[in-house]
Amino acid sequence: MTRGSRWLVLIAASAVLAVLGGIAVWHSAERSARRDRPQAHDPHVAVGEVSLAADADAPRRVVFRNMAWGPHRDELVSVPAGRPASRRAASGVRCLRFHAAHGTGICLQAGSAPQGHRAVVLDARLREQRSYSLPGIPTRARVSPSGRMVAWTAFVTGDTYAGANFSTRTAILDTRSWNLHARLEDYRIIKDGSSYRAADVNFWGVTFADDHHFYATLATGGRTYLVRGDAANRTVRTLRENVECPSLSPDGSRLVFKKRVTAPAGAPWRLYALDLRTLRETPLAERRSIDDQVVWSDAHTVAYSVPGDDGSDLWTVAADGTGTPRRLMRSALAPAYVG
Repeated sequence: MTRGSRWLVLIAASAVLAVLGGIAVWHSAERSARRDRPQAHDPHVAVGEVSLAADADAPRRVVFRNMAWGPHRDELVSVPAGRPASRRAASGVRCLRFHAAHGTGICLQAGSAPQGHRAVVLDARLREQRSYSLPGIPTRARVSPSGRMVAWTAFVTGDTYAGANFSTRTAILDTRSWNLHARLEDYRIIKDGSSYRAADVNFWGVTFADDHHFYATLATGGRTYLVRGDAANRTVRTLRENVECPSLSPDGSRLVFKKRVTAPAGAPWRLYALDLRTLRETPLAERRSIDDQVVWSDAHTVAYSVPGDDGSDLWTVAADGTGTPRRLMRSALAPAYVG
């Protein structure tokens, strides 16, 4: 090949690379612009007032993370609980995970260096009260029925949820004294009646019975356990195996939880209800694998997320094993019922 031919080949290759680079940049910009545009099938979202306070003169509401594409994606939004398809009022507050009760909210936010992910305590008007750094990606959040106690769980940075050896960090905060228990892993563990210590202990998925007692998941030795915790004495006691992400009913008599079952790869969990008086388990009518900590929408029904077109939809099913699952709303995640 002559010198002239080599130059022609070099120029042609450079031109091809420049065109390919331009196409890649255009596609990236188009994808970014598409994320900011509401999609035709998405619910209508507009700026509005969102409150966590109960209002006796207003209908019961549900506050949740809006997953619809557009300028309000990931913001906390609100709709009347009885009209879930109505226009969403957007707050401007963005959360990855959220829960609220009795005028207190806990919002787990994404962040960038140096601040990183945060757990933000909100008052009834969604004003930030205090914030705490998280060790990794947020996964679970809960508030006690009185609004006094909050809990959150995050994956520890560097571990992967895809593997069996991920690590979590779970914290409990008293919003009256601002006393923080930063590591539930530091609590005394009573397993099968005896004190227990192990390097692989992990907790996640707190659900509060009251301001002093709670249930959660303990993982150790390749197994998961339902534990009942005492925040005042900083102890947890194992109750039962193969229970993850419990959620306590409003009357405190039942838990709905994820149970690991024999299933096709990628579908390991089924929702079960546990009667705390008889310890009888009942499978719910939802037969898909659900990787969520459910929320009780009333005394008989639970709500949970299922992957959807925009990332997540909310579904409901009866908590006694009867009925049929139904989609509550599209493009939504992490609900809390107010009022």
